[in-house]
Amino acid sequence: MQIIRDIATLHRAVAALKQGGKSVALIPTMGALHDGHLSLVRMGRRVADHAVVSIFVNPTQFGPNEDFAAYPRDEARDAALLAQEGTSLLWAPDVGTMYPGGHSTHIEVAELGADYCGAARPGHFDGVATVVAKLFNQVRPDIAIFGEKDWQQLAIIRRMARDLDFGIDILGAPIARDTDGLALSSRNAYLSPEQRAAAAAFPDALKMAAKAITSGADVAETLAGAEASIIEGGFDSIDYVALADAASLERLDIFRSPARLLAAARIGNTRLIDNLPVG
Repeated sequence: MQIIRDIATLHRAVAALKQGGKSVALIPTMGALHDGHLSLVRMGRRVADHAVVSIFVNPTQFGPNEDFAAYPRDEARDAALLAQEGTSLLWAPDVGTMYPGGHSTHIEVAELGADYCGAARPGHFDGVATVVAKLFNQVRPDIAIFGEKDWQQLAIIRRMARDLDFGIDILGAPIARDTDGLALSSRNAYLSPEQRAAAAAFPDALKMAAKAITSGADVAETLAGAEASIIEGGFDSIDYVALADAASLERLDIFRSPARLLAAARIGNTRLIDNLPVG
């Protein structure tokens, strides 16, 4: 596996991977890899000839009081895991390479980024869209793969790729979960043993709510019940629990398919997100 840190070398390396008409799948990450990330790499190797993974902890998607400095970083461990999975190339730029002096351009996907995590984390999705657009231009993949755990992010990237004519197939990979149903996340490492045990209340509440809505229960009452269950399970606060149109992310008061149950909640100092299909 090649580890590359400058753009000129990256372009030459990707061109070599594409010789003979071979295809490249890009899996963007911020490192601190877990089996959810590795499932994306496996998917990339199934759908393309080469899997390219980027690791970059992107400062522009963190707010001033968020965990940028504390975000877990262990490139040597991550690189070893990627090599075991047959990754062809690791793109690992530093901040100066991604945002050279004078960088002043950002991308906003206005409609899709305004609600949910966009409201709770102002500017977050502008940072995500901008860095992903830069990664697309740097790597020039045929396919890009993102986990469905951040459904809003996936919807935003799909819209951006369409609106800006990137010509890249954007694929969503199913959420990887622990045995108790909690979605795998690098931020799970922040949880104390007691918080980790309590965190299972989050997916449990969403699962019950999705089942109830599918069965015809009142949407508002069901969402309120899910919030109460999450708090009773040990969480400290709820950012949102919402039923949304799966593509437009419009909030739904009455169930119609395809829909997605979207949620974010805080336990201690850790913010977790999750979502489930409904219907």
